[in-house]
Amino acid sequence: MTIGVLGGGQLGRMIALAGYPLGLRFLFVDPSEDPCAGRVAPVVKQHYMDAQGVQERLRQLQVVTYEFENVDADSPWLAGDVDVYPPVEALRVTQDRLLEKRCFRELGIETPTFTPVDSDSELQGSLSRIGLPCVLKTRRFGYDGKGQSVIRTVDDAAEIEIHAACILESFVQFDRELSIIAVRGKNGETAFYPLVENEHRNGILYKSISPSPNVSKSVQSLAEDYARRVMEKLDYVGVLAIEFFQYGERLLANEMAPRVHNSGHFSIEGSDTSQFENHLRAITGLPLGSTGERGLSCMINLVGSIPDIDKVLAIPGAHLHLYDKEPRPGRKVGHITVVSDSRETLELTVSQVEALVG
Repeated sequence: MTIGVLGGGQLGRMIALAGYPLGLRFLFVDPSEDPCAGRVAPVVKQHYMDAQGVQERLRQLQVVTYEFENVDADSPWLAGDVDVYPPVEALRVTQDRLLEKRCFRELGIETPTFTPVDSDSELQGSLSRIGLPCVLKTRRFGYDGKGQSVIRTVDDAAEIEIHAACILESFVQFDRELSIIAVRGKNGETAFYPLVENEHRNGILYKSISPSPNVSKSVQSLAEDYARRVMEKLDYVGVLAIEFFQYGERLLANEMAPRVHNSGHFSIEGSDTSQFENHLRAITGLPLGSTGERGLSCMINLVGSIPDIDKVLAIPGAHLHLYDKEPRPGRKVGHITVVSDSRETLELTVSQVEALVG
């Protein structure tokens, strides 16, 4: 079976690497000159918005998936003969932050207070309702902190000019940021990875710890329940990631991604079945794999530069993944995962890795 993948970045690359042991083949569609997934599978240079062109390339395939959300959910080829997973409705909801938040609320999932804002005057009128500080986000596009502004004072708001539909959210004084990676098969079978604790730097994920330390069974169960509600509502197939703010024993949903996710990279070495393999199992109708832990894990992103490879590989328990991407500021070029049987050893090894990463 050949699987079509929209997007040829590192997520697509890791999907393909997980699929080859299952006997799967891949065809990527990507408009860029040299996508990193092109090192592991053929790439068709085609823009995602070119409905006719994409349909011509993918109509002979049995299933199509995607590695990012910026695909036109209203494109007619998505309603064609090829199965697309996750389903188009999930794509439509998750690529608009307002629809996403409304979906959470309809399902009884807690979120920060929010309101749509489409103009400068609406922003000024919404500040008293949402309160300060607050966060202004574009409804569409934007990731790794892009398209977001924290408003701490009325003067901050006065300096903002709104040029696109936005959503204004209350600023949550959370204890920490967590995410859950969930997967649902074509037959409705579900599986969940343990909650992961995330640390961001400059709006970009820096590291993820799995399982998150000191997570109660009730919080883990709550996260699984929330993810299950979303997947059942959207008739979901594939891997879904939901990011939460933890506040005591409460979880407030921040955003979700209808795809494999950066905070799930630990699962390549840290789980019985990686998020990438489970995504493929789900969309091809295979039984889901175990999400059991192989130890305590920590994933550290390599952003902008690559550390000394020899020194990284000399650290016991450190697993290096490079994406074959040219380093540049703010660009994810790889990650390192550490797996250990004890928290003490994990923290010691992570500190050695961080000294190299800088």
